[in-house]
Amino acid sequence: MLNPNMPEPEFLKSLLEPLLEDFQYWFGRSRSLLETESIPFLGVEGQAQLHIRVQQAIEEVNTAKMLFQATGGQVGLEMEVLVTWHKLLTECWQVAMRFRAERSPSPELGK
Repeated sequence: MLNPNMPEPEFLKSLLEPLLEDFQYWFGRSRSLLETESIPFLGVEGQAQLHIRVQQAIEEVNTAKMLFQATGGQVGLEMEVLVTWHKLLTECWQVAMRFRAERSPSPELGK
């Protein structure tokens, strides 16, 4: 029996499917940055810990996407999970922005 409080499958599919794809894309970019660059302000341990958290999130997103597809869109996600992933992505974006800002040459003042 379907839960009457559960959104329609088509609504879930139109909302959740692109969201999961976005998470896959951005976590993949974050993983690539963490694997290919040395990020001095994080330190070796901090970078390794962030990489572990990103890799775990990638696995979680992949699992959620597989379950979603296997059930024909009949499964949703707890809001807590989405919020946790979003917070991690926000942290990754901040790291990437700072990394790029520190790498780019600053314009000389007074010219």
